[in-house]
Amino acid sequence: MRRNLLFASLLLVASWPFATQTPKPGADEAAVRAVIERYLHGLKFNDTTSLREAFWPEARLYYAKPDSQIGEWTQAKWYASFAGSVGREEQGELRIAALDVTRDIATAKIIEDYPQSRYTDYLSLLRIKGRWWIVNKVYSAEKR
Repeated sequence: MRRNLLFASLLLVASWPFATQTPKPGADEAAVRAVIERYLHGLKFNDTTSLREAFWPEARLYYAKPDSQIGEWTQAKWYASFAGSVGREEQGELRIAALDVTRDIATAKIIEDYPQSRYTDYLSLLRIKGRWWIVNKVYSAEKR
């Protein structure tokens, strides 16, 4: 018994420096950022191929309509809205404002500043079969 207690105490003392170290951003954060960068590229250049690579096929986009109802875009409807501008670069700045990764889930806040409007997006991501996907987007738009 005394021997087990001594062993447990030594193990606790030996592991203390590792338990108090701040974790460094790892491969998961880098992988999530890569998916988000693909999304941002898709928005900036009206590139639906990049968007398809970032979004889970059944992902939905939600927003609040002016009449306080929920607006929803399917992937197919959203991609169709890019038809007249595919490949055209949008003028504006797009950036990741916040990112949080916990095991197989992540969230990101995106700010899209355009000359005539500003969008704030909140993305939900999941790691599915080892790959990160955007599975949901809620957003708000304001005119300037």
